[in-house]
Amino acid sequence: MNALTNPSEHNPSPAERGVILIVDDTPDNLALLSDALDEVGYMVLVALDGLSALSRIQRRRPDLILLDAMMPGLDGFETCQRIKADAATADIPVLFMTALTDSEHVVKGFEAGGIDYVTKPINTEEVLARVASHLRTARILQTARAASQAQPLTLNDEPAYATLSARFQLTEREVEVLRWVACGKTNRDIGDILGLSPRTVNKHLEHVYIKLGVETRTAATSVALSAMAERA
Repeated sequence: MNALTNPSEHNPSPAERGVILIVDDTPDNLALLSDALDEVGYMVLVALDGLSALSRIQRRRPDLILLDAMMPGLDGFETCQRIKADAATADIPVLFMTALTDSEHVVKGFEAGGIDYVTKPINTEEVLARVASHLRTARILQTARAASQAQPLTLNDEPAYATLSARFQLTEREVEVLRWVACGKTNRDIGDILGLSPRTVNKHLEHVYIKLGVETRTAATSVALSAMAERA
């Protein structure tokens, strides 16, 4: 069949475009986001609370999660921590949705394992842009990880990290932080491992972002894995 007459080649199914789980205890927010994401072609899953979200993830693994920070019962922070504690779901990007712009709550979201946040009231255009961006990054990361399997990299792979350090002018401490980020550890976990406060870890990570030219821990991991895989 001619490619021009085969719509499947140019119109991916919703599942192929991406499966997005929205977790929010406010039905109006669910409806607003669900309609916006559905309109541009994503497959949308919804949950009204943290426990329902965890159950939903076990039935169908989403490619990205939009998670309300403040919910009754199991709040978004604890829900995210549970997602990140499970090896089967730890690499799913989580974007927090919150009306709280206080830096303490923003930091708490990142420490729980979130990669980004959007503020309420929801701006659907901003959400769509961030979702698309983080899905692209997640797919790059998956490709980089697959490539690195040909020559697995470990925490003790010193030549690889020496190459990374030289290429991006990373300090020894920044390399240590990056290698644990690449293992999926939260800032709190890294702080416990390296004997640093989560805020100090976050400061080192900010420097890493600048030197690697990225904005999120997922993108930093992707760059690190890609750079190290090239040495193989």
